[in-house]
Amino acid sequence: MSAPKKVVLAYSGGLDTSIILKWLQTEYGCEVVTFTADLGQGEELEPARAKAELLGIRPENIHIVDVREEFVRDFVFPMFRANALYEGLYLLGTSIARPLISQHLVRIAAETGADAVAHGATGKGNDQVRFELSAYALNPAIRVIAPWREWDLTSRTKLIEFAETNQIPIAKDKRGEAPFSVDANLLHTSSEGKALENPGDEAPDYVYQRTVNPEDAPDQPETIEITFERGDAVAIDGVALSPATILTRLNEIGGKHGIGRLDLVENRFVGMKSRGVYETPGGTILLEAHRGIEQITLDSGAGHLKDSIMPRYAELIYNGFWFSPEREMLQALIDKSQEHVSGTVRLKLYKGSVRTVARWSDHSLYSEKHVTFEEDAGAYDQKDAAGFIRLNALRLKLIATRNARVAKRKG
Repeated sequence: MSAPKKVVLAYSGGLDTSIILKWLQTEYGCEVVTFTADLGQGEELEPARAKAELLGIRPENIHIVDVREEFVRDFVFPMFRANALYEGLYLLGTSIARPLISQHLVRIAAETGADAVAHGATGKGNDQVRFELSAYALNPAIRVIAPWREWDLTSRTKLIEFAETNQIPIAKDKRGEAPFSVDANLLHTSSEGKALENPGDEAPDYVYQRTVNPEDAPDQPETIEITFERGDAVAIDGVALSPATILTRLNEIGGKHGIGRLDLVENRFVGMKSRGVYETPGGTILLEAHRGIEQITLDSGAGHLKDSIMPRYAELIYNGFWFSPEREMLQALIDKSQEHVSGTVRLKLYKGSVRTVARWSDHSLYSEKHVTFEEDAGAYDQKDAAGFIRLNALRLKLIATRNARVAKRKG
């Protein structure tokens, strides 16, 4: 295959992606365009521009884009309408960011005439799959370069030597082995590797960055209210906020109370098990609140159907199939279910926990006159339950009768 002429690189400005940038230039002799996304990872991104320029990237080929609102509005919120959890626990913070990054890589490639895109995911993880499946779904003709699967820089020592040879600046704290690897965005932080590789050892306290230790959280609970419209959060304590601002605020509140920590050994799509330590304070609050408003606004049949497809939906996102037709089909079902999921939920936050304590809505299906223990003025005739039970018991009776008959013959 011929060498690419121009490559769009997902570039963080860190040492690893700087090495990839220089490797692309030296290995292929190609022009490199950088894309740096502000996903709410909590660090200044302008230094990435200076580093790219230092490595010979022309200013017009450096793209730094604030995608926080797009990320929450178009990716996080649709996922939370499903109450999506991978393997019952993981809120998919890394998984949901990858299709957005690929979407921008492909867009920039089309705008700049690039014939390839490149990412910094290793050959052992899920991210390589997520990046590349998304890129191919958006442009089947695009070429994807995965340096970690191609180069011979297979150790930290070799990476540092390559950086030194090519005059790539190396921070003092990058010369040794990092204690663990971190990925962060507005939804979560993900830490894995090195000090966390043995699942039999408790994660050290210094791993956690967004949440205080629950034992050290305030001794007094805090109560907040979240308002929803058609399944999406639109206000906190009565104040209307943008999607990214809502998640930012919930991260602050949840982090203060030690909410959203998860230590998980998960099953990677590539076949191995992996241990990750996650912090999703705002997302954990949002999940509880969304469940709370659905309790009174979502029909039981619709809710149970949605819950039954949720694991499949979550698995599709985890495995990188955001742009697949099956995910879009499930999304249409999920979005239909949210037409009346509007109202307000009151939550109590305390030492690592969040729980719904009240909920109300103009779209509520809850009928107090039907469930009251007092006189219901004829709203519900309890005698009606007898026929309902007889109809549902019929098949059970037939099974029991058959089993008794068969057992008697055997005896």
